[in-house]
Amino acid sequence: MIKETLDNNENRKLNERKLSILKENFPNCFSGDTFDIEKFKKEINQDVDFASEGYELNFLGKNYAKYIADSIDTETVLTPNIENNNQEENSKSDNIYITGDNLDVLKHLRKSYTNQVKMIYIDPPYNTGGDGFVYSDNFKFTKEKLRSVLDIEEEEAERILNMTSSKSSSHSAWLTFIYPRIYIAGELLKDDGVIFISIDENEHSQLKILCDDIFGEQNFAGEIIWKNSSKNDQAYISMQHEYILCYVKNKKYNSGAWKEKKEGLEEIYKAFETFREKHDDDWDAIHKEALKWYKQFPESNPIYSSKHYSWMDDIKGVYFPDNISGPNFGQYRYDVIHPITGKVCKEPSSGWRYPETTMKQRIEDGLVHFGKDETTVPNNKTYLKDTEFQSLTSIKYKDGRVASKNLKKLLEGNIFTNPKDVDLLASIMKVININDNDIVLDFFSGSGTTAHAVMKLNAEDNGKRKYIMVQLDESVKVGSEAEKSGYKTIDEIGRERIIRASKLIYEERGADIDYGFKHYYAITLNDNKIDEIKEFDPNLLVSELEVEFDKETILTTWMNRDGHGLTPTITEVDLAGFIAYSVNGYLYLVDKGLTQQNIDLLLSKIVEEKDFNPTNVVIYGYNFKDFNVLTQLEVNLKQLKNEEKNIEISLIKRY
Repeated sequence: MIKETLDNNENRKLNERKLSILKENFPNCFSGDTFDIEKFKKEINQDVDFASEGYELNFLGKNYAKYIADSIDTETVLTPNIENNNQEENSKSDNIYITGDNLDVLKHLRKSYTNQVKMIYIDPPYNTGGDGFVYSDNFKFTKEKLRSVLDIEEEEAERILNMTSSKSSSHSAWLTFIYPRIYIAGELLKDDGVIFISIDENEHSQLKILCDDIFGEQNFAGEIIWKNSSKNDQAYISMQHEYILCYVKNKKYNSGAWKEKKEGLEEIYKAFETFREKHDDDWDAIHKEALKWYKQFPESNPIYSSKHYSWMDDIKGVYFPDNISGPNFGQYRYDVIHPITGKVCKEPSSGWRYPETTMKQRIEDGLVHFGKDETTVPNNKTYLKDTEFQSLTSIKYKDGRVASKNLKKLLEGNIFTNPKDVDLLASIMKVININDNDIVLDFFSGSGTTAHAVMKLNAEDNGKRKYIMVQLDESVKVGSEAEKSGYKTIDEIGRERIIRASKLIYEERGADIDYGFKHYYAITLNDNKIDEIKEFDPNLLVSELEVEFDKETILTTWMNRDGHGLTPTITEVDLAGFIAYSVNGYLYLVDKGLTQQNIDLLLSKIVEEKDFNPTNVVIYGYNFKDFNVLTQLEVNLKQLKNEEKNIEISLIKRY
């Protein structure tokens, strides 16, 4: 089942995938395996500037990180959690939760979800020195192997191996860890997709340049400063915020027209209605009341940013007196008469914004704010109802203790520390237009906040957004409240949080949305079994190897590998008692016991049934040890070719 992967990984070279893309599109620029850069330059010459000097982030392990991202495939398999997936709320769910190393999982996702994900949010380890981050991977390269595939000196190969095996927490170790994960994440994003990455000051600078390297600095969309703390316990400068870096996959396909609704609007409208009930239509008294009311709010409260909206009228409600001067000096000059004193009002130094006829109409419509007398320059009325939306702002005030308190209540204990804020993530999803059937991915999913946010947003508008959560089965700390509550691993906490959050959302909203999720494990074979598989030669009749993958694992891994994803609609095809599995033109034969009778029925169905048109027949080689049956299947499919239905069917053998 994974023999091809193991064999391929033995022979992969750095940047092999990228070179194969070039070779496919520019074959004339290759002589054998040698790439002619000068010929390539001429081939694409269209006033393209080729830089001779540049700026990039270099670190020990960068080429190693590229190699494991781009050239080494995962040697794990995907095993479904049958008990979970067969439950009523999960059986038809399009949401996905995968337990396993996120690098392996991302490589699985790359096979079916490349260019499919609209938004990625991750909250990776920050490398604070106290968050437990140390670099460790499962690759067992020799010094000679690294020298060969990376084309580096022996000393550098030795330093890389020391770093990857010594549980380092250096900047280079952290970058080597995060690079391949973000690199593959970029491939998963749709052309208009967006990635958000939470980080603190320890790796912020390095992460920014690394993302410039992967996404291109031209696709940097900005960063959000999340003011989430009021601590005052550090020397020099007390850090009270985190960063959320944002990149789009390609600004050509995403214009960034992101608008968010201002917070606190309902409170403002309600307050002004109270002032009006108290003072009738005494607008000056209402204005004074509003000024006093706004003073109670600190800068961190979103209402504070609207404090200039301190006037009200009976036309469109709350407004602020805005500048009415002309953009071009002296363009419009005429007399404006004060409605009470009857005298000419003071004019802006640059003249009026509008032509005289427009200005008269606005005054008649009550859209101009006059001072008490003519000595004050009139102003334009800008109404809060007309400015309820603003561009996504770079500063967010969300006390981190709120998210912790809410999660503690949900899980009935202090099970997980420092979770992200559900409302913050949901608001970001809404702002960047995550809509029906869009996929949101979080491959450092922790307590499952991102999944909670997706469900919350779906419940608000009956949406069909989908999530993919990935979390390592990292053990909880010994003696922690999580352990005392019966949790063994972080992924258990995440799944329980999603289950409880779905129940809470249903109780609050009663919305008809997808509350479930399919659960899978990314499983690694032990070294002895991997060695057996490597040595197995399917061409030898005497070859014997028992690899006891269950049918569900084979189908899940292969269907995803073939681009059908993790939640496909599978049709069972009964071939006289032998069950085959059909998905989008692929027919999978994985069970033992295939006979000539089964093959004859398969061929008959292909010829006779109008709607049965497999283009690929995939067999699980370990279960087909009868050479005659296998040969007969291959011969019969070739003979069909299909003169009857004019369809060519490929036979794919996998081990």
